[in-house]
Amino acid sequence: MTQDKPDRQEKQKTLMSMYRETRPREFVGEKSTTNHLAWSLLIVLAALAFWLVLALAAAENQRHALQTRVCQDRVFPTELDTACLQQVRSRAHWWQHVGHALVHMGS
Repeated sequence: MTQDKPDRQEKQKTLMSMYRETRPREFVGEKSTTNHLAWSLLIVLAALAFWLVLALAAAENQRHALQTRVCQDRVFPTELDTACLQQVRSRAHWWQHVGHALVHMGS
C-alpha cells in the first residue's frame, strides 16, 4: 500500500507536466504583454513637452515683442499696450520663437 501512493503521485506529476506542456502559454485576455506604466509615462511626458513648447513659444513671442517695441502704446509712449501683448505675433512662425529661445537660452 505504501508503494501505491508514491507511484500514484508520480503518475499525477507526469500527467500534470504533460498538461502544462500542451497548455497554451497565454489565453487571450489572460495577461497583457503591454507595459502600461511605460506607455502612460511616455504619454504624460510627451504632453508635458508639448505644453512646455507652447509656453516657451508664447513667452518668447512676448519677449521679442517687448524688445522690438511692437506693443508700445500709441498715446503714452512710455507705457505698454497689454491687449496687444496678448495677441501679438512678433515672428512669422511658432517654431522660430522656440528655436530662438533654445539657441539663446542664457542671454
